[in-house]
Amino acid sequence: MNLSLSQPWAYLFVILGAACWGMTGMFVQELYSYGLTPWQVVTLRLTASSLILLGLLGIFHPAKLKVQLKDLPHLFLLGIVSIAFFNLFYFIVMERATIAIAVVFIYTSPIFASLIARVLFGESLTFRKGIAILLTIVGCALSIGLIPGGEAKIGIFTILIGLLSGLFCASYSLIGKTLAGKYHPFTTTFYALVGGTAVSLPTSGLYEHGHAFMIPAFWLPVLGLSIVSTIMGYILFTIGLYYVESSKAVILSSVELVVSVLISVLVLSEALSIWQGLGVILIIFSISLTVISFRRRVKKAYPDMEISWQ
Repeated sequence: MNLSLSQPWAYLFVILGAACWGMTGMFVQELYSYGLTPWQVVTLRLTASSLILLGLLGIFHPAKLKVQLKDLPHLFLLGIVSIAFFNLFYFIVMERATIAIAVVFIYTSPIFASLIARVLFGESLTFRKGIAILLTIVGCALSIGLIPGGEAKIGIFTILIGLLSGLFCASYSLIGKTLAGKYHPFTTTFYALVGGTAVSLPTSGLYEHGHAFMIPAFWLPVLGLSIVSTIMGYILFTIGLYYVESSKAVILSSVELVVSVLISVLVLSEALSIWQGLGVILIIFSISLTVISFRRRVKKAYPDMEISWQ
């Protein structure tokens, strides 16, 4: 990479990338107003992002489109499991609850990653991790209204779907390990998006909303979701990651949660109590306890492994 960034600029790029991710819910809710289902919104995100990224790579870096045929199944699996289904569960929670609650569940992914690392990498569950897990559980309970009132503001099905979104989000790093160091992150992302598109597009039934494609305003959230929340978010975060320690980058990426909550409350007028706000703060704090240890150990054992929560 020819770009050279000072530390403050690198931090800014990471923050801006996370902020782009935090805007996802705003675009998704706008697409819901056209009668689309979560799976159809996933399809639009993956398809539009794939086409735009194909154009960018084809024009500026065509060499990054080359992959070995034997790696395509792994790349497609990454896209289907860790991108398509993760987005599906994420968007379902947005539809059934609020953006803030949906994003809260995503940030359970470091906890799932730590638990899976215990099994796959033989990592011990340290006191710090135990505290982080406890804080995340309490933070989620506060965010969904389970405590202190004792009555959750969302149903058990939504809670399970939310936990699945965190689990499938965490799977990105674990599945991506099979391709560690072989391809540029943009190459991996592009083919993963294509894999997700290959599964979602034929099964989405988007043709039922063909009339929406004729409305100019419809394309604003589509382009926002694909260009801003997907491509720009990934590129900005990745560039910043070249110059910022991964542990610091993950803490800075908590901006995504903050931006999502602000959009949820200020733009979409979704209710957020003081207790829910406290839950969000606890989750952000737990990230700094959990992810630093997890990432450092994984990076030490697998220095070329790509780690991403998006």
